[in-house]
Amino acid sequence: MAKKVKDYYDFEYAGFLAEKINSEYPTFDSDRFISLLREGGLEKLEFNDRQRLLACALKDCIPLPYAETLEIFEKILGPELKGSLGMFSEGFWLWPIGKYVEIFGADSFDKSAAFSKELTKRFTGEFCMRPLLAAYPEKTIALMLTWSTDENKRVRRLASECLRIRLPWAKKCAAVLDYFDIYFQVLSNLRNDPDKTIQKSVANNLNDLYREAPEKFEYILESWRQEAQSEACEWIIRHASRTKRKEINPQK
Repeated sequence: MAKKVKDYYDFEYAGFLAEKINSEYPTFDSDRFISLLREGGLEKLEFNDRQRLLACALKDCIPLPYAETLEIFEKILGPELKGSLGMFSEGFWLWPIGKYVEIFGADSFDKSAAFSKELTKRFTGEFCMRPLLAAYPEKTIALMLTWSTDENKRVRRLASECLRIRLPWAKKCAAVLDYFDIYFQVLSNLRNDPDKTIQKSVANNLNDLYREAPEKFEYILESWRQEAQSEACEWIIRHASRTKRKEINPQK
């Protein structure tokens, strides 16, 4: 039987993470960290509860201001991933650090956003950004507009993923509907991107939009159709329209 994703975050993993942190923060209490995880029943928990327990144990064992804790995390991130893949095969060990930012970083917009940008180059950063989107929607969406033209493809992907209304494993957030003009520009900046992971993200983003506000979905697609479409844009439109097609013809 294949190993479940949650089972990678066991006590062996916790020891590995503790060593990473201890290499940059020598006073990190590894014994207490493991003890807190045992008390919380780490290996009996489901995936999200494991991540929360790990993040809270990190906070308990790193009694520093939030900004200083991020400085420690930045030092252990390691090199940026190459290509478009690897976030869940090579970067999976960073998930509890992302969860830490997600839980404790909503009051520190600039620090959390900057760290999320670096994290997504090694793993993924949309979950860190969701509390910022909920607390500071206009500011976050404006930042995603800037990131949608970033030279790093993983940052461009984050610009789309952060704004998905129905992002999997995250709370529904429809803030983009209140700032539709900026949201529309973010997706438009990405519609011709040659990277497949970005194309999938934009298509999924639009599919979410269709389920929430079909008239706005149609507005975007019709606007794009007014111009010559790239192969990437054509693929995005087809994939984004899958829910609509099923509603029109449930047999297909």
